Amino acid sequence: MDRRTTAPLDVIARALVRERGRRDMSLTELARLAGVAKSTLSQLEQGTGNPGIETLWALSTALEVPVTQLLQDEAPVVQVVRAGEGLVLESESSDYLATLLAPCPPGVRRDVYRLVAEPGTPQRSEAHLPRVREHVVLCTGRAEVGPSSASVELGPGDYVSYPADGPHVFAALEPGTTAVLVSEHA
Repeated sequence: MDRRTTAPLDVIARALVRERGRRDMSLTELARLAGVAKSTLSQLEQGTGNPGIETLWALSTALEVPVTQLLQDEAPVVQVVRAGEGLVLESESSDYLATLLAPCPPGVRRDVYRLVAEPGTPQRSEAHLPRVREHVVLCTGRAEVGPSSASVELGPGDYVSYPADGPHVFAALEPGTTAVLVSEHA
């Protein structure tokens, strides 16, 4: 699978410092709450390291903000993301890429991603913030998607919606599986 870098590290660094400051949280406290090594968090705040999507989700959950709050720069009025472009978040544990297409701007409660996954180790996600709901439209391939205890098999054009405030899974069942995911924050 084509590997790309995640969000610009300087954007992540500024966002982590900003959000940790808003919550008046120490580096040690955030590392503990997120289950991330303090040295890893320190590197990220210095603009180094290579965080996977799992690390970014853990940090956003501990900070009680949408993950895109850690990746966000101001978006232009008209935004076009061409196939193969965009901010790519790579899984640390599976062959799974999530390209952020539309981050959640202030006052809006949704993020839009393009997913690319290959068969093998499923992408298992821990609970996100309370009342987060995910909507997935499968574009190509086949995938098992949804809550870990009640996932469903999807084919091209199929749609599923489920609460993401509990463990959930995206498992590609065919090579070249792609989907669009909308993460809705209540």
